[in-house]
Order: sequence, then C-alpha cells, then structure tokens
Amino acid sequence: MMPAAAVPLVNLRLERGVAILTLDHPPVNALSSALRLALYEHVRELSADRSILALILTGAGRGFCAGADIRDLSGAAQPPTLPDLVALLAHSRTPVIAALHGAVLGGGLELALGAHHRIADAGAMFGLPEIKLGLIPGAGGTQRLPRLIGMPAALGLILSGESIGAARALELGLIDELAGDVLAAALAAARRLAAAGPADAGRLRRLDELPVSGDDETPLNDAAAGLAARKPLLPAPLKAIEALRAAAELPFEEGMKVERSAFLALRDSPESAALRHAFAAEREAARLPATLAAVPTRRIGTAAVVGAGTMGQGIALVLAEAGIPVQLVDAEQAALQRALASIAGINRSRVARGKLSAEQEAALSARIRPTVNLEDLKDTDFVIEAVFEDVAVKSAVLGRLDGILKPGALLASNTSYLDIDDLAAATRRPQDVIGMHFFSPAQVMRLLEVVPGARTDPSAQATALALAKRLGKQAVLVGNARGFVGNRMLARRTREAYFLLEEGATPWQVDAAFTDFGFPMGPFAVGDLSGLDIGWRNRRAVFDRLTPREQRCTLLDQLIDAGRLGQKAGRGFYRYDAERRAQPDPEVESLIERHARAVGRERRAFGSEEILERCLIAMIDEGARILGERRARSAADIDVVWLHGYGFPRHRGGPMYHADQLGLAAVRDAILRYQAEHGAQYWAVAPVLESLAAAGGTFGSWSPALPEAA
Repeated sequence: MMPAAAVPLVNLRLERGVAILTLDHPPVNALSSALRLALYEHVRELSADRSILALILTGAGRGFCAGADIRDLSGAAQPPTLPDLVALLAHSRTPVIAALHGAVLGGGLELALGAHHRIADAGAMFGLPEIKLGLIPGAGGTQRLPRLIGMPAALGLILSGESIGAARALELGLIDELAGDVLAAALAAARRLAAAGPADAGRLRRLDELPVSGDDETPLNDAAAGLAARKPLLPAPLKAIEALRAAAELPFEEGMKVERSAFLALRDSPESAALRHAFAAEREAARLPATLAAVPTRRIGTAAVVGAGTMGQGIALVLAEAGIPVQLVDAEQAALQRALASIAGINRSRVARGKLSAEQEAALSARIRPTVNLEDLKDTDFVIEAVFEDVAVKSAVLGRLDGILKPGALLASNTSYLDIDDLAAATRRPQDVIGMHFFSPAQVMRLLEVVPGARTDPSAQATALALAKRLGKQAVLVGNARGFVGNRMLARRTREAYFLLEEGATPWQVDAAFTDFGFPMGPFAVGDLSGLDIGWRNRRAVFDRLTPREQRCTLLDQLIDAGRLGQKAGRGFYRYDAERRAQPDPEVESLIERHARAVGRERRAFGSEEILERCLIAMIDEGARILGERRARSAADIDVVWLHGYGFPRHRGGPMYHADQLGLAAVRDAILRYQAEHGAQYWAVAPVLESLAAAGGTFGSWSPALPEAA
C-alpha cells in the first residue's frame, strides 16, 4: 500500500490524447497548498506536451471542489497561489474543459472559470460564498464572473454568497452544457475543441479577454447605497463592489490587482477572522464526540409532539419537513384546531413567498396528524414534550408517556431551563430521556441544545444528535444544569441589564448599546417581542433562589401589574403603534425612577461602552464557569450557541471568542472592578478565567482534558 504521504492529490489518466486530471483530496477536494502545487505542475507539463489534445479537470467523490482550505487563510499562501493556478489554466494553449458535479464553490468555481468550457450534471451547485467569511473571491471571481454572466447576476451571487443549481447556471451562461455523464460529454467537447485548429484561431473562450457586457453602473450604485444603510456596515461587501467596479472599468490585469489587494486586506481583518472562527466552530460542534462516534442509533420513523402551543407547532412542522410523520397531541381539541390553523398559515405564507410549492404544502399538512389521546403514541419512535415550563407539569406528562411508549422509544423534553435528571426521574426509563431544547420559532431557529441526563444511554444521545442533523439543526451537546448554556448566560446578562436600569440607564439606551455592537435587538426589545409574562413566570419560578437585591428589583413585576406584556399588548418597555413599531415611553422611565427611589438606589448617567462591557463580561464569566464545570465541550461550542440562538453578531465570533480578542487579563480586571463596586456576591472571577488570564492563555486554547486550574 502506498504511504499516506505519497497518495496523489491529483490523479492523471490519459485517454487517446486527452489528459483527465481528477482532484482527489477528500472530503471536498479543498484547494490546499499541496493540491494546488500538484495540479499546477500537471497543467504546466501537459500544456507544453504537443501530443496532448486537451485537458479535462474533474473531481473525485461527491463534488468537484468546495473551495480553499480554510486553514490556509491564516497566513500567506504558499506558491503557487490560486490566482497563479487559474491564470495557468486560462492561458493554456491546450483546451481545458471542466467536468463538474456536486459542489463547485468558492475557489472551486474560480478554478472552473479558468477553463475554456464548462459542463455540469444536474446535481451540481455553484456559488461564491466568500462573503460569508468576510472575504471576497480572490482568484479572479470578481473579474471573470461578470464577463461571463453579466454584472447584475455576478453581483447577486457574490454579495449573497448563496448557491445556485445547474439549471440556473446554464440559464445564466455560467456553464456551457448540462450532461448526464459529464466525463463522456467532456471527452466529446475536448475532441471538438482539439479538432477546431490552433489556439490562435480563436476557438478557446478565455474569460480574461471578454468585456463586461454593458456599461450601466446602476446595479453597483444601487448595491452600494443599500449597503450604506445597513447596520453593522461590514467591509467585505463594499470591497466586493469595489472589485466588481474595477472589472467594469479597468483592463483585466488591473482589475485583478484591485481584487487581490482587497482580498488580502480582508483576509487579515478582525471581521473575517471572527467569521472564519464561527465557520470552524459550527463544524466542530457538529462532530460526534469520540465516545459516541461508533454508537449505533435508533430508528426514527415516526414522531409525536405533546403540547400544541407555539413551540409544539414549530417542532411538529420541523419534523414534518424532514419527512417524518408526526402526531400533534393536546388535551383540548380546540387547541389542536388553533395549532393546525397556525401551521397552515405558516405554510401558506411560504407558498406565497415561493419557499414551498402547493404540492409540498399538501405533503407537509398530511404528515401532521392531531390527536387528544396519548395512547395513540404507543408505537411511536420519538416523542418530545413541549408543554408548560413547569417541573410538575412536565413530569406528569413524561410519567404518563412512560406507561404508554414502547421500549426503546426516545423520550425528549423541550425544557429550556429544567433539570433533565429531575424530569427523567418521573419515568422508569431514564436511559431513554434526553433534553432537546429547540429555540423559538422552532421552524426558523437553527440552534438545538442536546442535553443528556446522568443516566441517558449513549444510543439515545447519538440518536438525538443524528435526528438534529436530519432536521437541519445546528446541534450543540451541552451539560445538564439550570439554563444549560445559552439561558444560563442570558440570566447573568439580564440581571445586569435590570440593575443598570436601577442605576440610571434607560431601556432604550441599553438596547442601543447592543444594536450598535451588532445584535439585531437589545435585551428589553427582545423581552417585549417574546412577551414579558414569559420572563415574569421564569422569575417567579426561581424567586426563592434570588439574592435580596434581585428580589427587590421588581421592575418586571410592576410592568406586568400595569398590563404591559410587550408587543402583544401594545406596550411593554416600549409603546407600540398598529404596525408594532417601538417608541420610548416616558411612563416606563418614570416607573423606573420611582422604583430606584423606593429601593434607595442613586442613579447616574451611563455610556454605551460601559453598558455593553458590563453585560457582555457577565456573560463571559458565566461561560467560563460553564467550561470549568464541563457543561460545554469547548468555548467554541458556547460561541455557536450564542451565534445561532441569541443573535450574537457573527462578525464578532461569539462571546468567548470576543473575550479572547479583548484579552482575558482585561476581562479579569474588569470583573475585579465590578466586584469592588458591587460586591463579590455578584462579581467574582471564574477559576478557568483566572488561570487562563494569569498564563496569558485564551478560551480557544482551553480543553476539557485540562484540569480546571490549568
């Protein structure tokens, strides 16, 4: 057997004078420096060989090429660079045909743009997703694509970062042919091109030599104006427009210089570093831990959701979208009818927006069957309860299900706070009970916290994670403690936000500090959106555990007593008009001032930086405690929870990554300042944070294999 290091990354096969070069770098043929070098050498040598009639470039495995190796973006690229490689293909005297299937993304698409002819099968997907990593295409994508498909289409692909299918690619002119057997079609094309005469006869279409069709700069100007109104304004989209404008206005080589300069500047930007961290963190979170990698999963052919409220409806819809027949259970027939009407409304809206066809809508509706009888679930493979967030209510439901479900059925709770072991104790099958915390609305939000109890069987854990993937969710495996990861950190942030109101800030000042940082909404606007009564019920449930100051901070209680439940009541922290547009409310400001006087709290002015620092650092410290307790596998997992569940700005990387950028010594010192001001009851440095700060370390370097004081 050939040693692993000697396995070729590019396979060469000759077929009657045509050289077939196959990228073979599993799993996605990423363009690592070694692959680039191997392909460059092959193309250089074969192009110089007069016996070679044409080159065919294709990919092994499930796709052609999904782009650059993200690890290569952390420093200067090793030669040959991808622009060097694409230029070599484009300028080859020997015809180059790209035979494409599966993923043709990023640098993979730029590689294909260097070919003289492109053929794809019906399953190929094309895109330039660099913008999602805070980058722009850096190997000619902004220069060749508008020359091939026109500026409006190129602008849309590059700024969105989204992919298109092969049929649309053919319509745009991105590919020249669709074929069932792309290699056979490529061989036929190779022989046609080779028979057409020498290169200088003009038989090869080199995109470098084409003009950008039309000189209307309206699409670029409109896109730039739209970006200027965005918040936050990130550098990559603006740089993309700058490079595309260069394609329209400058000779090709000059445009390439503009593109490359912008790409390198973005590669070294803090925004791109954070976005690349988020990308890598998501993929790492999706990996099974070693203890579960070889564990067989249980069959999930049928499912049921108990509780037909908003969350139950969303979960039922998600299961149905994955092709799983689901029973929706509620004790009241009227509640089921309201739920089905709500689900139908969601689906009609999707049809109207072109997200679903009428046939798909009908199939989804057919998969959701309502019932008032728990006994109907006796043969169901997977059941999740989504009833009221109360340990007694949930335990009663789980206890009843325990007596009905078949052995081995996976029994999940959608609790957002409660102890999974307490809930599992209501059954005689704790090995089958697991927490699966969906986020609202479940049919929209990607995050799913998967929470095993102390006695949850490995097969139940592996099955829950496999089901999450099937449902298209970003699963994060977290430990069992009140609030798990996300809500536990949120509770710390919420406490400080309310204390800030007592001490002099207004709700709109706090919210503005968060939106200026990049959150889509601030904490008080979020409370109004979800309903202040939900937060109030959670407060009542844990009231006995609160500190005296927290118990005396009755702002939420007073709002509820005044009927200010949030958007649904037309008033909460804000006043809302008929279109639910928020306005600061002087009545709330007066309520806060009266409360502060009643509890003897002197108020002062706060700036946005202090508001933000205090709230974020409270979260970060709680995250460090979660790591120390081994409730998360890594700091990156915590970041994924906050990126997908709570709107943490993606270009900031997540709370723990953000802490690393601030410097853990600075974070520690800020906690000590707050401790001196507010007391050790509320502020104390987490042991993991203390040890990492002392050693000059980062949360990114922390591992659960390390002792807490490492």
